[in-house]
Amino acid sequence: MPDVHPSQTALPHKCYTSSVPNRLHRYYGAGYSHFITTSCYQRQPLLNTPQNRDLFLEVLEQVRRRYHFVVVGYVVMPEHVHLLLTEPERDNPSVVMQALKQGFARRLIARRRRAAGSQTASQHDRIWQHRFYDFVVFSDEKRVEKLRYMHRNPVKRGLVQEPQEWAWSSFRHYANDDRGPVLVNEPRKAEMRIRKIS
Repeated sequence: MPDVHPSQTALPHKCYTSSVPNRLHRYYGAGYSHFITTSCYQRQPLLNTPQNRDLFLEVLEQVRRRYHFVVVGYVVMPEHVHLLLTEPERDNPSVVMQALKQGFARRLIARRRRAAGSQTASQHDRIWQHRFYDFVVFSDEKRVEKLRYMHRNPVKRGLVQEPQEWAWSSFRHYANDDRGPVLVNEPRKAEMRIRKIS
């Protein structure tokens, strides 16, 4: 379940809230975008190989198609992921994140077991931290801020010299209009009936 940033206190009347443990709340239904951060179990670098990052993006695209939401931006880091998503046409961001994390975990665990020649569960089958962090993005200014943060993350970490060198982010879409493995800023928003703020 998502953690909501302390600065998010007053939301429009149309939102509904669901209580979660420790007085955390999630706010869905107003048509805002969500800046989501999810981490690998105990911050292990389980996304430290190109193959694992490619697999994550493959699953993200499948989940995007299934739940009908717009991926505004993303970056896959060695031990965590940042996503900027609209609310889905089907269900809500919590359901989307559950499908994304479970879909990736199942495929990664199956791959690991094949490589090890074993089909039995092990202590290494934990892939994700249980919670994810959800910051509701209210404005275009905040959207741009979050996109810049995501795209600069690999540079800040010393993984590459320039954002365009990191293949596992949406930067190339914005810089060069590259298609990439995940469809970013889906142009047919009206056909997808993404909910708008009235």
